[in-house]
Amino acid sequence: MKERKKILVVDDEQDLCEILLYNLKAADYQAEAVYSAEEAIKKDLSQYDLLLLDVMMPGMSGFELASWLKTGRETRQLPFIFLTAKDTEEDMLQGFGLGADDYVKKPFSVREVMARVKAVLNRSESPDADNPKSLQYEGLAIDLIHKSVTVDGEAVLLTKTEFELLALLLSHRGKVFSRQQILESVWPQDVIVTDRTVDVNVTRMRKKIGRYAGCIVCRQGFGYIFESEK
Repeated sequence: MKERKKILVVDDEQDLCEILLYNLKAADYQAEAVYSAEEAIKKDLSQYDLLLLDVMMPGMSGFELASWLKTGRETRQLPFIFLTAKDTEEDMLQGFGLGADDYVKKPFSVREVMARVKAVLNRSESPDADNPKSLQYEGLAIDLIHKSVTVDGEAVLLTKTEFELLALLLSHRGKVFSRQQILESVWPQDVIVTDRTVDVNVTRMRKKIGRYAGCIVCRQGFGYIFESEK
């Protein structure tokens, strides 16, 4: 029997939490809620498969909680989605810069949230047995089983989306992928995202892979390619 995924909602709006919990449980997820970031950090967060985080909460904000997650060995790879009324492009870029796997603006439809939850959890699944277990280019190595990346032996912390994006380009080295092809490969069809989302994730991922950033090349008018260093 497949184990049910565990999701924690962190939001100070109790009515909204109740709506999300009802729908998450109806979709056969194990779901709980806390009403502040301070409550969240008292829990063993490593037991969860996904966090849904509000940003504007009394005390510690969702952005601050996200930064805290990245400092912990057991929580730094934990996927999370921001659900927030902070809806400017600058806010969204800040959220993605903190490692968010997705960013949903309030007010939102519950169906949209459920689709994005499903998409992020699907991306966290292990690859099929027929797929390669690892990818490597010189000192850049990707472990597809344990979902880890190292650069010259040093661990690199990527979000799930960044990981899938890098794996796609490295596994097809020398092939140009249009933004639309990347969206179709990395993001499921039931999630609506824009070309700009691809650019944001590429920029963020490049910053993390050190001297191999130059291997991720944008071909103007075509898309992205992983090229060998010259």
